[in-house]
Amino acid sequence: MIRVAVLGIGGRMGGRIAAAVRAEPDLKIAAATERPDSPLVGRDVGVVAGIGEAGVPVSGAIDEALSRGVDVAIDFTAAPAAVKHAQACARAKVALVIGTTGFSAEQKTVLAECAKQIPLLIAPNMSVGVNVLFRLVAEAARALGPAYEVEIVEMHHRAKKDAPSGTALKLAEAAARGLDVDLGKAGVYERHGDTGERRPGTIGIQALRGGDVVGDHTVHFLADGERLELTHRATSRDNFARGAIRAAKFVAGKPAGLYDLQDVLGGHR
Repeated sequence: MIRVAVLGIGGRMGGRIAAAVRAEPDLKIAAATERPDSPLVGRDVGVVAGIGEAGVPVSGAIDEALSRGVDVAIDFTAAPAAVKHAQACARAKVALVIGTTGFSAEQKTVLAECAKQIPLLIAPNMSVGVNVLFRLVAEAARALGPAYEVEIVEMHHRAKKDAPSGTALKLAEAAARGLDVDLGKAGVYERHGDTGERRPGTIGIQALRGGDVVGDHTVHFLADGERLELTHRATSRDNFARGAIRAAKFVAGKPAGLYDLQDVLGGHR
């Protein structure tokens, strides 16, 4: 039995993660957290998640939650909180799955240090379908070559705080890898005013925000006379929860290191 801690139980994904854990016969909710000032602290995790009583109270302290015999924690909070959670998991020697995005370069360095002490899996998108899309984009870019211009468009709900999405950035990285170019030099994140003609060899990434869109991503490969579009649309957060569960099962018992969902799926990244 793998004992799971759900970090940020009151967030958009917290309840879905708890429900997905409850549905797995070899997983058990051992702990859950919320901010210390949250009214959810002390309440039953299952009641908060809408899945019936679990006999586990929501904790306002990460260290206390991890002390409850946790094997793996799942985090869908926000970048600053996720970094603190990773440090706490490293201290407690608890495996961690992070589905949060928007990390700075400095925060990524801290996470990499934590991964030297625990198995740490980070994926900007926990959807299995999106992770297959990463592979398809790299292969398409490699096969089509520089004659096809690459533009990536993503759309999310009005409350999403980071842009472009972590998924869009990873799609851009996949395209850059397929084209053998440096995304740091090729990436174009904004167009406004008299921009002139499109610069050859660039990869455009554009973000749209509004409504309750769970997440849409399209990679356009454009050439004279034709275009190829690879699209993934998420209509429910449950698919992210299912991917996180696969990730949690994968990292439990693994040696310390930095993993992503491509490792879970097997094969190349």
